[in-house]
Amino acid sequence: MSELETTTIHKSACRMCHGGCGVLVHMTDGRIKKIVGDPDSPLNRGKICIKAPASIELVNHPDRLKFPMKRAGARGSGEWDRISWDEAYDILAERLGAIIEENGAQSIAIGTGTGRHHCEFVPRFANALGTPNWCEPGHAQCFFPRVNVSKMTFGDLPICDYYGDTDPDCVLVWGHNPAVSGPDGELLFHSRALTKKNTKFIVVDPRRTLLAEEAEIWLQVRPGTDDAVALAMLNEIIGAELHDADFVENWTFGFDQLKAHVQPFTPEWAESISWVPAEKIRAAARLFAASKPSVVEWGCAIEHSPNSIQTARAIACLPALTGTIDIPGGWVFGSHILGEFPFLHDRLEEDVKAMRLGSDEFRLLGRTNVIPSAHIPAVFEAMRTGEPYPIKAFLIFGNNPLATYANSALVRDSLANVEFLSIMDLFMTPSAELADLVLPAASWLELDALTAFPFFAETTALAQQKLVQVGECKQDEVVFAELAQRMNLGFGEEDIESIFDARLEAVGKSFQELTRDGFAHKPITYRKHETDNAGFNTESGKIELYSLALEKLGYDPLPTYREPPESPLSKPDVARDYPLVLTSGARILNFFTSEHRQLTRLRRSHAEPLVELHPETAIKFAIRDGDWVWIETRRGKIRQKAKLTDGIDRRVVHVEFGWWFPERDGPEKGIWQSNANLLTDQGPPYDPAMGTYQLRALLCRISKAPAPL
Repeated sequence: MSELETTTIHKSACRMCHGGCGVLVHMTDGRIKKIVGDPDSPLNRGKICIKAPASIELVNHPDRLKFPMKRAGARGSGEWDRISWDEAYDILAERLGAIIEENGAQSIAIGTGTGRHHCEFVPRFANALGTPNWCEPGHAQCFFPRVNVSKMTFGDLPICDYYGDTDPDCVLVWGHNPAVSGPDGELLFHSRALTKKNTKFIVVDPRRTLLAEEAEIWLQVRPGTDDAVALAMLNEIIGAELHDADFVENWTFGFDQLKAHVQPFTPEWAESISWVPAEKIRAAARLFAASKPSVVEWGCAIEHSPNSIQTARAIACLPALTGTIDIPGGWVFGSHILGEFPFLHDRLEEDVKAMRLGSDEFRLLGRTNVIPSAHIPAVFEAMRTGEPYPIKAFLIFGNNPLATYANSALVRDSLANVEFLSIMDLFMTPSAELADLVLPAASWLELDALTAFPFFAETTALAQQKLVQVGECKQDEVVFAELAQRMNLGFGEEDIESIFDARLEAVGKSFQELTRDGFAHKPITYRKHETDNAGFNTESGKIELYSLALEKLGYDPLPTYREPPESPLSKPDVARDYPLVLTSGARILNFFTSEHRQLTRLRRSHAEPLVELHPETAIKFAIRDGDWVWIETRRGKIRQKAKLTDGIDRRVVHVEFGWWFPERDGPEKGIWQSNANLLTDQGPPYDPAMGTYQLRALLCRISKAPAPL
């Protein structure tokens, strides 16, 4: 470095996934030179994964969208004209205004991707616009079933206590691989650190993950049958009187009903369904009950079937029975450091809320959800059929729907039917190529944002700060406010920093002060339920093993088993032609869902999509390690490269999801070649409360394929 160069260091939070690792960004003469972990951050304590340093390549990537564009040819033709932001706002205001005038605001749908800086602002903008129809791919399929179940069962979302002086004695990892995935601020480094201590691990997963290799007990469950295993563990803990009798007596509601309810769900019953030996289920239940403190690390795999709510309910009852709630090293409740976010829910009249697509049937999703949303299949059906009323426009922020929603062919047909499609993103994706208007989004290093982690527990507030400007890129929240002003909505027009400052009043800092400090932390306190006999924030004041909230909504108050709608047991006729069980959705450390495949630093070590097969299955179909393989369901057919492993059942196939090929020529960029969502289904039956559709445990067949050209 020359003597004339000036280096500064800025605190921020990496958002290459929806975790929140504190980082130090080194700048030299206005250029980002280095990104390292912030050792002061109470979340990641200086550790970062490979995605954070790759942010520099993302910011400077030559393929970034840098200015607004409007379609110049047919949809999907790849023909675009550059326009100004003023013209883009004029187009949006004119098209949306005309639709509102003719059809009502409910005919506009707002979509987003998984949680980032703008995730709360998307439903806020929908409310400001006057439409009840906002959605995102994971709302009924990822995290929010767990959030809702936790609110109904405990009154709050419990998190794993990795932050105090007491380590968990046992970690029950269920449908999650935290060694490579750090979602929602519960970061991957914590579980890895515990493997080097005396903590015991129980892993429930169809695949032998990194943590399954370290675990005392690995329950290799048939995809989609997690609810059966959880019910059998409840049966064993209650039947063998392994529960914490004092805690259950004083702090839970409905134990007697749960006890009678789970009596038929023996480990032998679960073995016949789940393929997990009964003795292993018993051993796991006994180890978890005997360990204290213990925690549950649960992930979105349990939310990829149409029994997501009851599966999460069954798992949530396990630590409730063993009394490992709200104690050091256990499942604890966050400190909720920030003030409430102004979603503008009151902006919508009750008759407008009642028009939210799917809310009549899926009352938890569309009415009492922590953030009520529309039902995705209903939104797409309204695009295609106009029933119960038409969706005329779809505005998408930070999402590649052809890769991220189930049944990509159906998604394409739905998008083709909307009159106006606008997409805001970092890159020109195959989905953006179908749009009428494309807007350039700012990356996390190009914007100001306030967030708090872990999500819905909020022990630590973090500031991201704008350090560079790329082209004419803007952050989504700014676009929402500017468009609200252009349309004279009267709502959602505030400067975003004023919203940040209002939420930070409880912290005693302004947003500018937080950017200087990087974060604010409020330590977790324990045994909150004992303080002044506060209990739990539920109707009964106790942990509800029998859910009064679900009962009021008309759903089962006790956890139940439901066989996946497409499986060897429920569809034996289909299984004759599609004999293997398909699972998908496992995180890849290098990427985040469908993102980052443009980045050389991340792509070079994971260049191609992989399908995992057992060696004996591969022999049966004349497939060798490294061969290309056709994977086919009743909905579609894709090709991925074989990875042979004995860490998967002979009857199960695992495909990677999120794949497209940004390096390919043409607007489609290989979206129809290896995309797992060509195989998945968004049709009924759905979870009765949440509307979840089946993403895993589907039936498939495989064969050897030629290499792609």
